[in-house]
Amino acid sequence: MPERHDPLPGPLPSPSTAPALGAAPRRVVVISASVGAGHDGAAAALVDRLTAHGVPVDRCDFLDLLPARTGRLLCGGYHRLLTWAPEGYQRLYRATEQAARPGAVWRALFRGAEGRTLAALPPDTCAVVSTYPGASQVLGALRQRGLLTVPALTYLTDFSVHALWVAPGVDAHMAVHAVPAAQAHVQGAAAVTVVGPVTDPRFTPATDGQRLAARARFGLPGQAPLALLVAGSWGVGPVRRAAAEIRETQAAVPVVVCGRNQALVEQLRRDGAEYVFGWVDDMPGLMHACDVLVQNAGGLTSLEAFAAGLPVASYRCIPGHGRTNAQALEEAGLAAWIRTRENLAPTLTDLLRGPRGRAQRAAGIALHRSAPGPVPVIAARTGIRPASPAVSPTVRRRSRLRFALSAAATAATLALGVAAPLAHAYAEAPARFIAVAHCLDGDRR
Repeated sequence: MPERHDPLPGPLPSPSTAPALGAAPRRVVVISASVGAGHDGAAAALVDRLTAHGVPVDRCDFLDLLPARTGRLLCGGYHRLLTWAPEGYQRLYRATEQAARPGAVWRALFRGAEGRTLAALPPDTCAVVSTYPGASQVLGALRQRGLLTVPALTYLTDFSVHALWVAPGVDAHMAVHAVPAAQAHVQGAAAVTVVGPVTDPRFTPATDGQRLAARARFGLPGQAPLALLVAGSWGVGPVRRAAAEIRETQAAVPVVVCGRNQALVEQLRRDGAEYVFGWVDDMPGLMHACDVLVQNAGGLTSLEAFAAGLPVASYRCIPGHGRTNAQALEEAGLAAWIRTRENLAPTLTDLLRGPRGRAQRAAGIALHRSAPGPVPVIAARTGIRPASPAVSPTVRRRSRLRFALSAAATAATLALGVAAPLAHAYAEAPARFIAVAHCLDGDRR
């Protein structure tokens, strides 16, 4: 990951001035937030994509841009609310879910971050991309008042779009799928485009040999079906209850990842859970070892599981975004939302061995192959000319063709305002998008 540069003084460049042919690309700044790991994970993958195309990138943590350490206090309060009073968080989420604008307290807090946000942008900044709703609100306000003179873009990391994600003034919104794209469009988001997810390229479907090797490496059973149970980096929600209920179904053996919640690790081991992990650095390897993912928040781990070819189930979801994401994932046909304990065993069985599991595996893999990614949108907005990654000449030619077509389509989408129809078309006939992606990849099957 590129090092973060110290803020430099000076005016920001005009976004209308494209670099001369052959000139060094200008800089993109990505603003995330270390609230859990999902926003940071998406930002890291986005930085990797841009860097691979030769675009200089800086990355900032929005919590550090809030005044008087309020960012850390806000994060800590959110964590405690989810842990100790989850239904209180549900009420707060509902109260703000359909709000036309942030409340007075939120507006004051975001206003306090504006100066630091501008100071964090180097003078060669050509665009700012947010992967966190609060950062999007600040960038939109700065754009509306003319204080930010380069494009501001939002990358929607969730499948459900809370009102705070949509900020007036933001130039474009990038969505991972047609479902969140449609939600954002209904809420008035500007230039909504389906770009697909960005995840670590190590998340790929496992071969039989990789699966057996991964199981041996993690000390897992060689033959039993394994359900990977995750609860985010904080390990929040009724994880112990979900683990016990999965074990009681006898449909799969639970493999539980508790993130940084070491107390949960110890509790599960006292409960008799056999396969429990804290923070796991090699999540691609652990997904290779398992057969189905059970999650409760619908965030980045679900997108990673889709890339790894795992069917996904939402169960015992946390309040707020956990439940709205579960509903949106189900609507997209990407994950089963198990609402009752009675449906747990039959749904797991269907996902492991039935047609529903096969359909979800195919849909999850297709999600990662059927959209151009965020780089063409950023290029269309800024005029930068991303370089092709270092690959073979044949692959480079295909990559250039694919990128040129993606950039042209993105530019037309942004110029003509056809993002919502494209999102609808993707939802109605995703196979056509998949076929085009395979063709551009050189897959003629």
